Amino acid sequence: MNLEEYRDYCLSFNGVTEGFPFDSQTLVFKVGGKMFALCDVDLFDGINLKCDPDRALELRESHQGIRGGYHMNKRHWNTVETNSDVDDELIRELTKHSYELIYASLPKKIRDELQAG
Repeated sequence: MNLEEYRDYCLSFNGVTEGFPFDSQTLVFKVGGKMFALCDVDLFDGINLKCDPDRALELRESHQGIRGGYHMNKRHWNTVETNSDVDDELIRELTKHSYELIYASLPKKIRDELQAG
């Protein structure tokens, strides 16, 4: 998977926006104003994704290419290396999981607005 394919996948989810809130290199995908995925646009060597804490630990134990989130709360975020033992299907699954965790945490009013939009 390359950056453009990943970007298209993230933007296919309902209500997703993208931007560079930190610097010109870190692309951030948000839903309802909350981040669910971050990646480096120059290297695209890793993606930070929110994850259920128990599952995050299991994934780190079973994949060399998954570790605690770089510059993130390592209990809730993983960094998934794109050129590792993590295949594209699992990257898509973990991205969707991250999106769903963030979406579910949004206030009902915002979720309703995203559904209507």
